[in-house]
Amino acid sequence: MIELDNKTSLTVNESFLNSIASKLTDKEIELIITSNEEIREINKQHRNIDKDTDVLSFPYEDMPMSPLGSIVISSLHVEEKAESLGHQCDDELALLFIHGVLHLLGYDHEVDNGEMREEEKRLIEEFDLPKSLIIRNNG
Repeated sequence: MIELDNKTSLTVNESFLNSIASKLTDKEIELIITSNEEIREINKQHRNIDKDTDVLSFPYEDMPMSPLGSIVISSLHVEEKAESLGHQCDDELALLFIHGVLHLLGYDHEVDNGEMREEEKRLIEEFDLPKSLIIRNNG
């Protein structure tokens, strides 16, 4: 399900992330865990935004046998947010992964009417995770 490329020392619970992915899609997902510097460069190159971020999603063209897309996550954002909120890095990584997969599936919290937030909330409850970025920001 997940094709993991971990370029950092962050420990990744691949089986947990695979269980989340399998609830949402049967397509392969490329997951890249990287540094703040690299995610900043990717953000600048692909979105023309010159700053680091926590998660980026790049959907692939929907064709038979094609992967769903790529998700890039900053390990530093995972570690810092987990520490500041008092939960485990595994949980924060799972929250960002869910957020990224939902974007790959076409959800967009910036323009929808709360559908992405509701789906994220449902998955967070199903997998017994702490509050996500959208839920933290929207109360």
